[in-house]
Amino acid sequence: MHAQNGPFVLTLRQGSANRVHCLNEAAEARGLYRGMPFSDARAYCPDLSSLQADPQADRRFLGLLRRWATRWCPWVGIETPDGLVLDITGSSHIFGGEEVMIAALRARLCRAGLSVQIGTGDTRGAAWARAHHGEDAALEDLPVAALRLDPETVTSLQRMGLRSIGQLADSPRAPLARRFGAELLLRLDQALGRQAEQIGPEVDPPHYAVRMTLPEPIGLVSDVMAGTARLLERLCAKLKDHQAGARILCLSLRRVDRAASDVELRLARPMRDPARILPLFERGVAEVDAGFGIDQMRLEAVQVEPLPPEQVTHIGPRDPGRLDDLITRIGTRIGLENVQRFLPADSHIPERSFILVPAAYSRPERGWVAPRPRPLILFPPEPVVATGHEPPSRFRWRGMSLTVGRATGPERIAPEWWLQDDNWRRGLRDYWRVETHQGRRLWMFHTPQNPGWFVQGEFA
Repeated sequence: MHAQNGPFVLTLRQGSANRVHCLNEAAEARGLYRGMPFSDARAYCPDLSSLQADPQADRRFLGLLRRWATRWCPWVGIETPDGLVLDITGSSHIFGGEEVMIAALRARLCRAGLSVQIGTGDTRGAAWARAHHGEDAALEDLPVAALRLDPETVTSLQRMGLRSIGQLADSPRAPLARRFGAELLLRLDQALGRQAEQIGPEVDPPHYAVRMTLPEPIGLVSDVMAGTARLLERLCAKLKDHQAGARILCLSLRRVDRAASDVELRLARPMRDPARILPLFERGVAEVDAGFGIDQMRLEAVQVEPLPPEQVTHIGPRDPGRLDDLITRIGTRIGLENVQRFLPADSHIPERSFILVPAAYSRPERGWVAPRPRPLILFPPEPVVATGHEPPSRFRWRGMSLTVGRATGPERIAPEWWLQDDNWRRGLRDYWRVETHQGRRLWMFHTPQNPGWFVQGEFA
């Protein structure tokens, strides 16, 4: 917003109204404020410029800013929604004192294009109050809103004539506690230093990446695989410490001419077993052009998922991970999304009783329940020449002349009227299981509303 000329705001939709989420100094000078309906803001300021706010991007940027702020002191926390809190006790003397440190901090942020309000104090509450209501003001002169109170409490205190922190501190505590509860006195004591308030520094998320610089360039596939094995040992140990598994791995190979090649490996399941992962890299590594040699290797787990420890038993398949390894190997050639499996679906229509999903992102289902026998092979309905409501004694199908030996049925299936399906425009279907003397066991149906016979499946 600093680079905008004239009044500028960021808007955010809250409920059914679009409101001002953030604004620059020029917009504040026109009388605009946070939470104001955007339509009112445009009425007050016709030349107002605006953009849609992105709260998720703001949180990511605030996290990056927090990491940068650890250069000034180790205790840095996030003050939602748009601030940082630093405990500079024991750190300010390194930069020449508090004033010099604050001036350097402000200068660096301004060079980055950020407008900033910095408040200091002996307590966290005092620093927050000065940052939001006056950087150089005395704490007693600041309004009661500087105590981080809810708007209703602030309004009630102002109606009682208590407009500043000093006035509030000189008032009897018992009546305030009875009327406003313990939260008001707690915020007051925290600001004045009577009640301790700790700063909880944010913990950096684990970074799943390892690097290795080689003393001499390598180029053979065996040498690259040996280096990858060493990187995998270190990476998988870190994953195990955090009970996580990698779904996507990226091996970066930097050559001596500073060019780099990446080998991406997408796994069918979260994994952290180096012995299982290493062979899956072989095909990608073999396709890398080593040039005049590779002098640096970096392995990163790009996508990580939780992988808690599991109880190992001797019941069940000998190695359930072999199927995942096979899916991964096939997926590296044709894509993991193209390796699919069938899952049951809640529908009595034969064509809709199953779905196809990627095998790498799903689990096999054991709850296949069929109220009636269903054919092993299902295909689009194929018409046959026959008449009557009973299966014909003789008919031709796919160029073959078939004779019916036994027919079981019918099983009537009605269309799902709430879904549009051109295949079911003929209406009801009466299904029959037909066994022929030629050995074919077919699934046939008759449409009574628009008479006709069709073959839709074949039993084993």
